[in-house]
Amino acid sequence: MKGELEKKKVGRIRVDLDKCNGCRACEMACSAFHAVPKYSNINPSRSRIRVVTDLMDDVFVPIRSCDYTKAECDGRRVYTIQGKEYKECSFCGTICPSRDLFKDPDSGLPLKCDLCEDDPAIEEPLCVQVCHLDALTYEVTEEEVEKDDKPDEVELGLKSLLDKHGKDRIADTFARLSKKE
Repeated sequence: MKGELEKKKVGRIRVDLDKCNGCRACEMACSAFHAVPKYSNINPSRSRIRVVTDLMDDVFVPIRSCDYTKAECDGRRVYTIQGKEYKECSFCGTICPSRDLFKDPDSGLPLKCDLCEDDPAIEEPLCVQVCHLDALTYEVTEEEVEKDDKPDEVELGLKSLLDKHGKDRIADTFARLSKKE
């Protein structure tokens, strides 16, 4: 129910830009963890974390993917870091139609960071474990949050497909695939 509060452990990855050297170990570890089968390959285009790089000014910014939206941003801001201007999209983790960042290269489905949820659970996300410079750190806090029925990975993927192809095409495809089994 909306409005009710519950105590929940919330994990966060903190980024220290002064420590990141752009090695991209976080991207490699993430893509290997989410490969099917797990750890069978490394494909950074399937990573849920990306390192945005400005080699001329030696700036590296790890960005984690977050929520999917079917609309592009309506406001554009400019960030200035060490005297250089960057568009807001450069640091955005939202999965949106204006770019292919954080979308599966084959299916186009959104790739949202799940903090490496696994069974059995791992102590901290793999990107944090492989970051030997401690540019990425993981912290867990207990917070009171509103009960929320967030969409799971399947629901998120179906929503993305519905937005892209429409319900009739999805229903026809599902019916056709169901007959093959």
